[in-house]
Amino acid sequence: MDTYSVDVVYQAISALFQGNNPKEQEKANKWLQDFQKSIYSWTIADELLHQKRDLHANYFAAQTMRNKIQNSFSELPPHTHESLRDSLITHIGQIDEQTDNVIVTQLSLAVADLALLMASWQEPINDLLVTLAPHPAAIWPLLEVLKVLPEEIDSRYLRLGANRREEVHKQLDASAECVLKFLCMCLQRDDLDQQRVWNAALRTYSAWLVIHAFPVAHVYNNALTQLAFRLLSLPETSGKLHENATECVCALLSCMNTRQDSENQCESSVEAQIFAAVCTLETPYHLSVAHEDTDKTINYCRIFTSLCDAFFNELLADPQKPHYCLKGLDLVLLCVGHFDYEVAEITFHLWYKLSEDLFQRNDDKLTALFRPHIERLISALYRHSQMESDHDGLIEENNTFYDFRRKVSDLIKDVAFIVGSGACFKQMFLILQAPDTTWESTEAALFIMQNVAKNILPDENEVIPKVVEAILNMSEQTHIAVRYTAILLIGELCDWIENHAESLEAVLNFLLYALQQKNGLAPAAAMALTSICTACRQKMVCHISGLVEIARSLDSFQINNDVAIGLLKGISLILTRLPRDQLQPALREIVGFQLQPLAQLVETSSVASVQRGERSDPVYWIDRACAIIRHTNPDVPDTVEHPTVAILNDAWQLISRVMDKYQTDLRIMERTCRLIRYGIRMVRKQAVMLVEPLIKQMVLLYAVQHHSCFLYVGSILVDEFAKSSECIGGLLEMLQAFIEPTFGLLQMENGLRNNPDTVDDFFRLASRYLDCCPLQLLQSSLITPIFQCALIACSLDHREANSSVMKFFVNLLVWGRPNSHSRNAECRPLVVELACQHGGALVMNLIQASVFQLHSYMLADVAEVLNELKQVVGNDRMQPFLVQALEALPKKNSGGYVTATQQQLDDFSRTVLSADTTKAISQALKTFTRLFR
Repeated sequence: MDTYSVDVVYQAISALFQGNNPKEQEKANKWLQDFQKSIYSWTIADELLHQKRDLHANYFAAQTMRNKIQNSFSELPPHTHESLRDSLITHIGQIDEQTDNVIVTQLSLAVADLALLMASWQEPINDLLVTLAPHPAAIWPLLEVLKVLPEEIDSRYLRLGANRREEVHKQLDASAECVLKFLCMCLQRDDLDQQRVWNAALRTYSAWLVIHAFPVAHVYNNALTQLAFRLLSLPETSGKLHENATECVCALLSCMNTRQDSENQCESSVEAQIFAAVCTLETPYHLSVAHEDTDKTINYCRIFTSLCDAFFNELLADPQKPHYCLKGLDLVLLCVGHFDYEVAEITFHLWYKLSEDLFQRNDDKLTALFRPHIERLISALYRHSQMESDHDGLIEENNTFYDFRRKVSDLIKDVAFIVGSGACFKQMFLILQAPDTTWESTEAALFIMQNVAKNILPDENEVIPKVVEAILNMSEQTHIAVRYTAILLIGELCDWIENHAESLEAVLNFLLYALQQKNGLAPAAAMALTSICTACRQKMVCHISGLVEIARSLDSFQINNDVAIGLLKGISLILTRLPRDQLQPALREIVGFQLQPLAQLVETSSVASVQRGERSDPVYWIDRACAIIRHTNPDVPDTVEHPTVAILNDAWQLISRVMDKYQTDLRIMERTCRLIRYGIRMVRKQAVMLVEPLIKQMVLLYAVQHHSCFLYVGSILVDEFAKSSECIGGLLEMLQAFIEPTFGLLQMENGLRNNPDTVDDFFRLASRYLDCCPLQLLQSSLITPIFQCALIACSLDHREANSSVMKFFVNLLVWGRPNSHSRNAECRPLVVELACQHGGALVMNLIQASVFQLHSYMLADVAEVLNELKQVVGNDRMQPFLVQALEALPKKNSGGYVTATQQQLDDFSRTVLSADTTKAISQALKTFTRLFR
C-alpha cells in the first residue's frame, strides 16, 4: 500500500500533535491507528527511530514497536526475529541524556517483550549485559530493560503460556547472579549520577525480588539490601529514594511469604536478620512522625505491615510459645496510632486476615493471645473516628472521612469477636460516663457501639438499658451528629428491644419524633425504624395503623427514596403478620399510596419530562410498590385466594399503560418488569388471568425495543405456569416469538459482546423451559437453533451471560443421562441424538473459548458441561471429540516455542475421560489453559 510511507506518517504525526484543527487531528489519529495495525508499521517505525526527527515521532515509533511486538508478533516470519532484535538493541544503545523517559520505557518494554516471546534468543540477559554494560550512556536503558523484563512475564497480552513462563523463569534464575553483580557494580561507579543510579538499581532489584529469582539465603547480605535499609534509616533520604527503598524491602519480605515450612538453618538465620533490620526502623518512623513527613511515615507503615504478612504463619504457630515476630504487630499498632487516619487504613487488610484466620481456627488460647492487640486497635479506631470539635452538622457522604468511617465500621464488625462484642460495648460505655466527655468523643464511642450492638446477647441487662435510657432522654441541645449516631445505635439494638418489649413504645415514640424533624435526623430514624420492624414483627402488629400513616406521609419526611423504600419494606414485613381480613385493605391502601401518583404521571406528564430520581420519575413510585409487594409474603394455602391477587389484577391496566408509554426507556421497563416478577412470584398460579395479556404485550414490545427484561419475565412465567398442560402451548409460542428478534440482535456485528444481558436472559429462559417442560421443547423445532446459538455464545467472556449459556447446556444434557425415570426415558433419545450430532462442535467451541476467551473463574461452568456431555455420549464418542478439539489448538506460539507438548495434550484428554467429578475436570481445564496464557 503506497499510502504508508515515512513522510506520510510524519505528516500524520505532525497533524495530530501540532495541528489546531480538531477534525483534522481526529482524522490523523484514526489514520495512525490503522497504520499501527498494518504490516508496514514494523519497518516504518524502525526507520522513524533511526531518523530521530522529533520527540513526537520518536515516541510514536517506540510505542508502535512495543505494541506490534506485544499484539502482532505473529505477523513476522521467524527469520526476521534476529534482525528485529539487533535493530532494537541498536536503538537502545543510541539512547542518551536527551532521550525522553517515555521513549526509554517504550523501547525497554519492546526489548523485554521480544526477549520473552523469541524462543531462539537463548540468553537475552547475558547478551544485553555484554552488549550494553560497557557503555556508560547505555547503563540507564539497560537497567530499565532489566527492570521491566521480570514484570512482563505475567502480562496477559503476551500470553506466554505456562511452558514458556517456566523456561523464562529458569533463564532468569540462571542469570540472577550476573544481574546482582551488575547492579552492585553500578552502585560503585563514580562516573554515574549517584542518586539516579541508586533509584534505578533499587527498582530493578525489587522487580527481580518479586519473582523470587534470588534464594532467601542470598538476599540480605548484599550491597543493595544494605543500601535500602541504610537509606530508610537516614532522615535526609530524598522522597523518591525512600519510596524505592521501601518497595525494595517490601519485595524482600514478599520472598519470605512463599518459603516452605521446612526451612534450613541458614534461611531461618537470614529471616531473623531481616526481621531485626526492619525493627531498627522504629526510630526513623518516630522521626518521620516528628517531622510530619507523612509520605515517609506511610512507607514505614507499609514495611511493618508487610513484615507481619511475611511472618503470618509464625504469628499463629503456637500460643504457648509466642514467636519473636509478635513484635511486628506492635510496630503495626504504632502506625495505627498515628494521627493521620490514612496511615492506619494501610494496615486494615492485615487485621482482616488475622481475624479470618482466628475465626477459622476457633482456638480460644490463640484468640486470647491477640486480644490485647485488638483492644489497642479498637481504641485507636475510636480516636480516628472522632469528628473535628468545631464541625457543625453531620458528616457529608462521599468525602474521604465518611469513606474511612465506613471501612472502620466493616473492620470492627470483623474483629469484635476477638475481644468480645459485649466487652467492646462496655469499654465505650465507660468513655460515655467519663466526666467532661466532649461531644466528638461521645459520638465516636456511640459509633463504635453501633457496630458491635447486633452481636450482643439480647438478654443483656447491665449496660444496654442505661444506654437506651440515656439516648431516649437526649436533649435537643445535644450535637446533631451525636443524636444521629445514637438513633442508628437504637436501630442496631433491635434484637435487644424485641427481647425487652417494655421499651418498644418509648423507642417508637422517640423514632417517630425524630422522623418528623427537618434537621437531618429523619434518615437515621427511618433506618432504625426499618430495623425494629424487621426484628419485632409480631410485637409491631398492634402499631399497624400508625405504620400505615407513616406510609401515607412518606413524602413529608426529609428522607431520600432509598431510605423510604427501606421503611416500606419494614412496614410490609409487619403487614405479613396481620389476620387475612385486615391484610388486604391495609395492603391495598399502602400500595395505592404509590400507584395513584404513578397513574397521574401516566395520564398527565410527557415522557420527556421524566427527571431521574424525582417524583416525576415513574421508577420513584414503581420501586416503592415493588418493595411492598416483595416483602408482604403471608402464608396462604394454594386453595385460598391470595390477598395480593385482586390488587395485582386491578393494577394490571396501569402497569400495561406504563409499559406502553415508557417503552423506549430501558430503566423504567426493567423496574416495571421487576414489579411484575415479584407480583407473580407472590401469588404464583393465581396470576393466571394476567398471563395471556402480559405475554401479548411483552412480545409486541420486545420485537420493537429488544429489552431483555421481557425475556426475564418470560422465564418467571415459564417457571410458574409451564407445569400446567393448558399453558405450555402458549408459552412455547412466546418462545418462538422471542427467538426471531433475539437472534437478529445477536447476529449483528459484535452482537453477543454488545448485548450480554440479552444472552443472559435468553438462555435463562431456555433453561426454564428445560426445567419445566423439557419434552415439549425437545420435540419442537426450536431446540436446534437455540443450541446452535448457544454454541456461538460459548466464547462470550461476560460472567453472567456465559454462566447462563453453560447452565443451558447442563440443563439440556442432564435429560440425556441414563435414568429409569419415565420423564428421562422420553427425553433421553432426543438429547442423545442432539449431543451426538453437535457434540464435536460443542467440545471444539468450549476448548477454544476456555483457552482464548474465558477467564479462569468461568472454567468451572465449562467443566460441568464437559462432564454432562461425557455421561450422555460415553467415553467412546467423547474421546474423538476431545482429540479433534485439541488438534485444532496451536502447537507453537508465534515466538517459536511449544505451547503444549503431545504429552500434556494426552494427559488433559485422559484426565477429562477418567474424571469422576466436575471438580477434577475443572482443575485439569485450569491447568491446561495456563499452557496458552
